[in-house]
Amino acid sequence: MKKRIYLSPPNMGGEEKKYIDSAFASNWIAPIGTNIDLFEEKVANYLGGNFKVTALNSGTSAIHLGLKLLNVQKQDEVLVQSHTHVASVNPVLYLGATPVFIDSESETGNICPDFLEEAIKDRIKKGKKPKAIITVDLYGMPYKANEIKKLSKYYGIPVLEDAAEALGSFYNDQPCGTLGDIGVISFNGNKILTTSAGGVLITNKLEQKEKALYWANQSKEDLPYYEHKEEGYNYRMSNICAGIGCGQMEVLEERIKQKQAVNQFYQSIFKNHSELILQQPINKNFKSNFWVSNIFFKKDAKTNPEQLRLHLESFNIESRRFWKPMHLQPLFNNFPYYGNQVSENLFNKGLCLPSGSNQNLADQEVIKLAIDRFFNLKL
Repeated sequence: MKKRIYLSPPNMGGEEKKYIDSAFASNWIAPIGTNIDLFEEKVANYLGGNFKVTALNSGTSAIHLGLKLLNVQKQDEVLVQSHTHVASVNPVLYLGATPVFIDSESETGNICPDFLEEAIKDRIKKGKKPKAIITVDLYGMPYKANEIKKLSKYYGIPVLEDAAEALGSFYNDQPCGTLGDIGVISFNGNKILTTSAGGVLITNKLEQKEKALYWANQSKEDLPYYEHKEEGYNYRMSNICAGIGCGQMEVLEERIKQKQAVNQFYQSIFKNHSELILQQPINKNFKSNFWVSNIFFKKDAKTNPEQLRLHLESFNIESRRFWKPMHLQPLFNNFPYYGNQVSENLFNKGLCLPSGSNQNLADQEVIKLAIDRFFNLKL
């Protein structure tokens, strides 16, 4: 059987085991230990400034606690980018709040400032001013942060930035994850760096970090016995996972370069394919980590993403359709939506290509052969 080429597999740097061994040697096989503190420090140093980082067991947990820090409560409304993974939205439901879905703009595929303002005005008119905005740096591509920030400031609605896929991406030289009032980065197994499972919550206020830690540790009071005054969660990252993260942070710049090289490989393939567009940053202010390289089939293309996906699968190559918009999901199709089918078009026309940072020349020869054969067969 042919070797499987995955969409975005983990890629160990070699130093992770050192930190894991340290955890075993110290017997800190728990959601507490020196690796957690060091991992938080490494991420904070990379982000720069005075950002406070809290390591948690998933990016979803980080979004949940981030929304709580923004005081989102039952029956509140939260404006959410529709073109995203379900983990961006589920925490809204955890809090008993209502997601209001916003369409994308076509340049980045992220939340559209025009539709966002339309939604804000309409919700306020209906007597329901939204409590928060969730933006997403989809596939590592930064959203139009300046335009969203202006709306956030004007209407007094804070932004939670879901930068789950965007560690190493920048907007106007500012790291993704720090563009909103609160940020989230995922370290799930398929991300540019991984802790196996995990995520971080990013704030610029010490009191917010302390509150997040309090909730993440079951809201245990600082007493010599267990006492609880608030609902809490078991959300802290383990010392083992944090050790993996410490080793991974040492190779972040290398991983970004490898992802960029994969994107350049696809540029060389698709420069002569008139049916397709390879997604690129819209200008120099948008710097993507190219977590995943994406193609769009033009409106008049003779083929479609699903045909190519199945063809690549026949070569044992994993690709993936774009996220199906949240407002089209059975779970969410009764919630408000503002837009004009931009995200639907992205879903129907987009395909995520295998973009592993450990992709080698032999893998790329197979990928190129498969893609060339597909278009030769279809022409």
